[in-house]
Amino acid sequence: MSIRHGLLALLERGPRYGSQLRTEFESRTGATWPLNVGQVYTTLSRLERDGMVAQSGEDAAGHALYAITEDGRTELRTWFEKPVDRTSPARDELAIKLAMAVGAPSVDIRDVIQSQRRHTVKAMQDYTRLKAQALVAVERGGARERDDVAWLLVLEQLIFQTEAEARWLDHCESRLIRLSATAPAAPAGPAAPTVPDTSAAAPGAPAVSAAPRAHDTSTTGTPGAR
Repeated sequence: MSIRHGLLALLERGPRYGSQLRTEFESRTGATWPLNVGQVYTTLSRLERDGMVAQSGEDAAGHALYAITEDGRTELRTWFEKPVDRTSPARDELAIKLAMAVGAPSVDIRDVIQSQRRHTVKAMQDYTRLKAQALVAVERGGARERDDVAWLLVLEQLIFQTEAEARWLDHCESRLIRLSATAPAAPAGPAAPTVPDTSAAAPGAPAVSAAPRAHDTSTTGTPGAR
């Protein structure tokens, strides 16, 4: 996520100082991606170096204010207009975990999937509960209406994301079941030696049975008992 562009968007509304930007950023996104003040000031220093923000005096409390420049506004417009690039997707820990679990010794991938599914469903329930609260806040309106609407959009994205994750986990489980069912059977052991058929032996030769006779256990119940 671009903290750089998020700060530029907040500065377009007017000069801000570091901790104020952090508070507004977290308010707008519902603290889904929390920032620390050091991270904010590091980003502001880089934006200032690149000519996208400039210091704009101090407020009444002595906080150093930052303001967006024309170069910063151009950069922000470009960010809003350009689609988010999906050709190099961010690393997904869950996808990597399942990929590594396939064939890993002593790991039952079905247990990994079940554990993640429980966590995903719980997260979906939490997001849905927060969405209900955000809807109440939006309907009530007020000074923070813009932040409430932004938070609602973020929550709905998180809900869609967890729903998709739950469907993908179901798909993974079904895929593994199908692959297991179509896996080649283990090779059979060596064939038993063939016993020659002597039933048609030459005249005068003793007859040899093709297989040993089973012991009669009908009376004793113990093989070979007399």
